[in-house]
Amino acid sequence: MTIRSLFATRLYDAVIDDASLLADLEQSCRLFATEDRAGAAWSKAKGYRGYTSYASLNDLPTRDPAFADLRKALDKHVRAFAEALHLDLHRKLKLDSLWVNVMKSGGTHSGHLHPHSVISGTFYVTLPEGSGGLKLEDPRLPLMMAAPPRREDAPEDSQSFVYVDPRPGMLLLWESWLRHEVPASTAKGERISISFNYS
Repeated sequence: MTIRSLFATRLYDAVIDDASLLADLEQSCRLFATEDRAGAAWSKAKGYRGYTSYASLNDLPTRDPAFADLRKALDKHVRAFAEALHLDLHRKLKLDSLWVNVMKSGGTHSGHLHPHSVISGTFYVTLPEGSGGLKLEDPRLPLMMAAPPRREDAPEDSQSFVYVDPRPGMLLLWESWLRHEVPASTAKGERISISFNYS
């Protein structure tokens, strides 16, 4: 008898070990959260607990040298991930959006995916204890109909949901069709991350 694993969903996990870059990015993210009135207004209107530059600043790598340095690092990791995915690319993947998230206690981001992109990800800058992680959903879940739930002791690759506990400097990449969410933060401080899409 043989059991084969098919249709793997891959998650790229790396660390960008640069304390100076992390410090510069944290300072810049906090500055944007203070000064970006359009982003603050959008965040308030959408009920986002904290601040995001998602709908306001689309030029962070040209606006701030720390984000330009981050982009260089992201480009290398995304190339490596695309190669590991065996993607038949006719053109190099390009960063098409990058935004800041400064989430307050109680903040959450419900399940979603990133249409019109190939690879998406998040780089974690500041994570006070209780910040919450990232919840990834088995993409086959809507098709399982009468399938019973998985046992709690099932291995990670058989679970319906996988939770990742990020730490500062961690970079996570996934294919943009993978549904994911940010569970509610119980941290006393702000959780700072930078999310992005490559298309």
